[in-house]
Amino acid sequence: MAQAMHGHSAACCNIPPIISKGYEPKGRYETIGGLKTYVTGPANAPKAILYIYDIFGYFPQSLQGADILSTSDKDNQYLVFMPDWFEGKPADISWYPPDNEEKGKALGNFFQTTGAPPKTAARVPATLKEIETKYDSIKTWAVAGFCWGGKIVSLIVSKSDTPFKAGAECHPAMVDPSEALNIQIPLCMLASKDEPAEDVKKFEANLKGEKHVEIFGDQIHGWMAARSDLEDARVKSEYERGYKTLLEFYAKYL
Repeated sequence: MAQAMHGHSAACCNIPPIISKGYEPKGRYETIGGLKTYVTGPANAPKAILYIYDIFGYFPQSLQGADILSTSDKDNQYLVFMPDWFEGKPADISWYPPDNEEKGKALGNFFQTTGAPPKTAARVPATLKEIETKYDSIKTWAVAGFCWGGKIVSLIVSKSDTPFKAGAECHPAMVDPSEALNIQIPLCMLASKDEPAEDVKKFEANLKGEKHVEIFGDQIHGWMAARSDLEDARVKSEYERGYKTLLEFYAKYL
């Protein structure tokens, strides 16, 4: 497992203090391609990141993450877009973990309908085109997916005509090593203790391009997104380190 990014000083990213509770997002909501979309970062930035949230949608921890990615690296600032793929109907966070039959059914139904990964993956190319129509400064795209969003990243960056120059998957759901075989672009995977370590290692071995794969061994599935308890000092520290790792990866490959 790679432990550190090389070729970039640790000073590349000036991440602002992480807000544990009551975070005030710095961006704005716009309607792009018919979807409510959280937009943050300099409006004329030539580089952009598509942030694919987890199944719980717009949570403060995810919005704060998008804001961190947009402007924390003073040499590489990004326009970050977080479309509402669920159109106002995300999964209920009380369903997770699915520790009884009712929660399991609710989650299973969500993944079969609103949250079916191929359904969202198919919408990504047209969404990027709509964004570029509104923000014509964009020349280069990266993507970051969290939990469920990580699965979407695998599906879209494994296509030969992917529009993305670099991708990242954070505590990805449904890790499938076979999907890595067709990924040619640089990929960063930050796994938690809850993803099967063997699957993560096989995924890493199957990646043909540049990569940074790391397991955050004491963090839960969701520590960089909606399930992050930022009032816990250790979680807060690893949340920050996760986003810093993403920034260093993008700085290297975009």
